[in-house]
Amino acid sequence: METRIDFLEWLEPDMAFKILSCLDDSADLVRASAVSRYWQNIVVSNGLSKQLCMSTFPQLACITRVVGPSHENSSERDHRAYASLFWALTSFPLTYCIADPVSTSSTDNYPQESIMNTLDPRDTIRNRGSYWSSKGSNDTETPETLIYSLTANICVITEINLHPFQALFQFDFPIYSSRFVRFRMGHPKSCNDLNYDFVDAQECADDKFIWTYTSQMFPVIQQNRLQRFKLPEPVICIGGYLQVELLGRVQKQASDDKYYFCVAHVQAIGRQLSPAFSVEFSEPSNNVSLKYDAEKFGLTVSNGQNGSLSTSLLPVQPPRQLAWGNLQDFMQIVEAHDDGVEYDAWADELDPIL
Repeated sequence: METRIDFLEWLEPDMAFKILSCLDDSADLVRASAVSRYWQNIVVSNGLSKQLCMSTFPQLACITRVVGPSHENSSERDHRAYASLFWALTSFPLTYCIADPVSTSSTDNYPQESIMNTLDPRDTIRNRGSYWSSKGSNDTETPETLIYSLTANICVITEINLHPFQALFQFDFPIYSSRFVRFRMGHPKSCNDLNYDFVDAQECADDKFIWTYTSQMFPVIQQNRLQRFKLPEPVICIGGYLQVELLGRVQKQASDDKYYFCVAHVQAIGRQLSPAFSVEFSEPSNNVSLKYDAEKFGLTVSNGQNGSLSTSLLPVQPPRQLAWGNLQDFMQIVEAHDDGVEYDAWADELDPIL
């Protein structure tokens, strides 16, 4: 038989680790861990999948532990969870991620001009009531905030869209846009704080949240159209809440000579990771646990997409280099080879993927 040598075993352990840590795709790390027990030990015991996730998505640094199948040891569980998480973060389909409104800093003429109207994409020219309005202010620098819950408590947001409202029922058809907009994402300080209807009570919930991400200020055009604000990098929202902050009032209402903000529609576009992934906060320490359900992840992959996703109205996206269908192959590799295999068998199995 032909003699074959594992070149990594001829190197110092630190050098072997350094070589494998250069892999920048979780699928490659999973493939590497299937080569042999030696390679698997380097990948799994050093947590290379976790390191890749953390370096690519710094927001994950707050996660203190992974909760998964009880039959696995912690290293194996973390390896599988973070390898699958990386794929989900970069490959799950884009969808609309806003679920429900939580609160506003003010509302004029409630409930006719409620934040609830901002979830309705209908034509505001024909539907006079489909917008939210702030209260009026004499100060153009008085900000306003809108808070929404997202469709999952862990998801990736890539862009947020805002449609300023034009009042076609007023003289000169004014557009009540802001000069700038800024976005924050985070989680509640306490789940008990949200057992309350802030919208109906017309109370602001800004102080009930810890905002772990704050965007730059984006300029808003005073036009009656949906305006897209693409984030510089995809942002993982751990906790599932989005704040839209409107800055700089530009339009005065003729009837009372005060400045207003009015918004017709708000969208958040990204990737929701449930039901395969979710996060859990431990009070009062606020430790964050990542909950990984391998079975649901496998069902999501085998179905080709999450059945709850709706992407038919999304902006057209360029084709991805990594096809969604390859996730099924990836999942099969993740679930196989608990103890590592010899190189020949591993190479034969991966040949159709590569």
